[in-house]
Amino acid sequence: MTTFTSTLPDDLMSLLAEKAKELSLPKNKLIEKALRIYLDQLNRAAYLKSYRQLADDSDTLDIAEEGMEEYMRNLEE
Repeated sequence: MTTFTSTLPDDLMSLLAEKAKELSLPKNKLIEKALRIYLDQLNRAAYLKSYRQLADDSDTLDIAEEGMEEYMRNLEE
């Protein structure tokens, strides 16, 4: 495991200490969990953005429609 040193604003550090105590977790574990959640949210947002961009791409829509047509033909057989 790698050691990481950082500074936090006093108010954020107080909130972190309170929540860590409330949850009976060490502060570093709470930060680790929060960071994992945040990074996962960033990845999901990027994933959604890419889908929205593809929705505006006529070539991608054509390929998807062709694939659906073939899928429907296979179901009918």
